[in-house]
Amino acid sequence: MGFKCGIIGLPNVGKSSLFNALLGLQKASSENYPFCTIEPNIGKVPIPDTRLDKLSHINKSKNTIYGQIEFLDIAGLVKGANTGEGLGNKFLSNIREVDAIVHVVRCFHDKNITHVYDRIDPIDDIQIIENELILSDISRIEKNLYKLKKSIKTSKESFIKEEAVLTKAKLELEKGNISFKNNLNEEDLNILENTGLLSIKPSLYVSNVNEDAIELGNELSSCVDNLALKKNSKSIKISTKIEEELSSFKNKEE
Repeated sequence: MGFKCGIIGLPNVGKSSLFNALLGLQKASSENYPFCTIEPNIGKVPIPDTRLDKLSHINKSKNTIYGQIEFLDIAGLVKGANTGEGLGNKFLSNIREVDAIVHVVRCFHDKNITHVYDRIDPIDDIQIIENELILSDISRIEKNLYKLKKSIKTSKESFIKEEAVLTKAKLELEKGNISFKNNLNEEDLNILENTGLLSIKPSLYVSNVNEDAIELGNELSSCVDNLALKKNSKSIKISTKIEEELSSFKNKEE
């Protein structure tokens, strides 16, 4: 069974550079203008496993086939994406296909790289993206609830249960609360996952920093780390530019 991971964020934050670094080749365009990516770039990355290496050596296998993660470099979202702004509906449907989300956030200053809103504010950037996911989910839930009201007339218990879970989720999302997913039991979570909601997908915040902040981070990446803790999520810091350059080296020692 494959595992798909979508790389999302505002335009020009380093999504395609991260994608190229993960794949170890220059596949995705990473130009300095919004929406240089339209169709998602897709690539599979093998997951090194020393246990598999040992088993392969013991069995003298001719080939060692590692598990893989499929990454989708999804075009940048902007305000109004849930209503189609900036091809938003298309990009949101791309996110719906993945199992987990890597949310890239700009945490560096560089006057040569434009920001779609002409300022550097990672927390506001995160909120813009998550608001679009939430608004898209609310719309999807409302459509499902409309269909369920007709189905409930058959008095099926499963329909009644689904309506209750979706109604509760809608109320939480209207408050902007996506952390409610952490308190769901397995049955309720399965119902929401089957509905195709975006905001409940497992996510990782990636703070894209300058080279000099790779080790200790900076004030901007610290804000992202604190937000991740509040949301009971995970965060890491990385310089996608440096990682992209390193991935192009053919010699591992180099």
